[in-house]
Amino acid sequence: MSAGLLVSFVVGYFLLLLVVAWYTSRNSNNDSFFIGNRNSNWMLVAFGMIGTSLSGVTFVSVPGGVGREGFAYFQITLGYLIGYLVIAFVLLPLYYRLNLTSIYNYLSTRFGFRSYKTGASFFILSRTLGATARLYLVVKILQDSIFSSFSFVIPFWVTTLIILIMILVYTYEGGVKTIVFTDTLQTTFMLTGLVVCVVYILNQMDMSLGSALSNMGEKGYSQIFFSDPNSKMFFLKQILAGAFITITMTGMDQEMMQKNISVRTLKDSQKNVITLSVIMLFVILLFLVLGGLLYMYSESLGAHYTTVVENGKEVTKWMLGGNDATADRLFPVVALKYMPPIVSVIFIIALISALFPSADGAITALTSSFCIDILGIQRRPEWTDEKKKRIRQRVHLGFAAIFLLFVMIFKWVNDPSMIGVILKVAAYTYGPLLGLFSFGILTRRAILDKWVPVVCVLAPIICFELEKYQKMLLGSFEIGLELLIINGLLTFLGLLLISRKADKPVAANQKS
Repeated sequence: MSAGLLVSFVVGYFLLLLVVAWYTSRNSNNDSFFIGNRNSNWMLVAFGMIGTSLSGVTFVSVPGGVGREGFAYFQITLGYLIGYLVIAFVLLPLYYRLNLTSIYNYLSTRFGFRSYKTGASFFILSRTLGATARLYLVVKILQDSIFSSFSFVIPFWVTTLIILIMILVYTYEGGVKTIVFTDTLQTTFMLTGLVVCVVYILNQMDMSLGSALSNMGEKGYSQIFFSDPNSKMFFLKQILAGAFITITMTGMDQEMMQKNISVRTLKDSQKNVITLSVIMLFVILLFLVLGGLLYMYSESLGAHYTTVVENGKEVTKWMLGGNDATADRLFPVVALKYMPPIVSVIFIIALISALFPSADGAITALTSSFCIDILGIQRRPEWTDEKKKRIRQRVHLGFAAIFLLFVMIFKWVNDPSMIGVILKVAAYTYGPLLGLFSFGILTRRAILDKWVPVVCVLAPIICFELEKYQKMLLGSFEIGLELLIINGLLTFLGLLLISRKADKPVAANQKS
């Protein structure tokens, strides 16, 4: 299929998003942008959050990782279920009781001003890095599969800028109110693409789902649980890491929580989270099944491992018809070069649908957090609504520019598996948030607020040194995703050192 025709489908899809955005952003204001007027439908939020939680990285990296790690990622997904329960029954009641717009206001209420600013700053750093890593991966696929096919050269930065402008256009006015609806639409397209690709490969290989799973087992693709305690894949490490990744990357993340707390009541918000947790189990499992199918199908087409030398190092690659189909590249190569045009179109639309929920929500949440937590826009009654809106729009544009910069940095780094990069970034940047919220919820002690930034910066630095010298310190034991837990624990211990017994009950139940 020609690149021009694929672009026309992408443009048509974008126009559909614009129609939804126009309809949902009518009569919108700052309250609509930040928190959807607290009137979002919980079923729409739950379904739309599937797309936000998965993103384009999951869409291509999870299937691509099956060749190396089998179904090990499902261990992490089981941990997600535990994490969602903690969010539903510990964090959400707290956020609703305090009537928060920004969840980091809890840190101000519990500890003080500097703790509040520190928590918000770590969120801004983490979400910026994570969202731009996700954006980079999908833009790279679009660049390689579509825009590089034109007779004239379209630079990578131009492709990225076009995508960012598209996102800005439909989120500029409506914010969360719009995103709740566009995420629902995009999740529908993404899951449709997933199912279509699974069904197509099963038909092409003349297999039932049961026989395909049996074949994956024989090839070692479908192993879920790993029992070596020293391995990064050890099931207890993975499940615990999954639980804490969800608690931090969802429950302590303004982007994810602003959608949950935009629901009218706590009960509905809890139903949203529990529903999401159950659906995620089945969706991730289907992505892993797709990964196994992609490897078997590509092998039937002649794919094989080849060792090549890059930058003086030997690298093993999964090659298919002269194309590098290693890890993140496998799904795009098979879908765009070895499937019928209609399936290729569905793949591209599904990929775009996986991209937009993670990027549009991130820019909106970062705008909200910066305006509320850093600029204090809600604490400035002297500013008119028009001035607040003008500032919010400028911040929105500013984050789009920052996204462009970081996507270009990730292009320079060019890691073959972005999901590993994202989880590593989360381990370092969400650890301090885990320590802060845990200390506030689990203890009643007061802390020296001025020392909180020091503790939250030192904990990741210690983790970096620990990971760097782990072979010297720990021998054959490998630190994996549990680095997030270690980071949170170090932050917790640091806060304990700068704490004292509270002179009076802490203000956990005060309104922010």
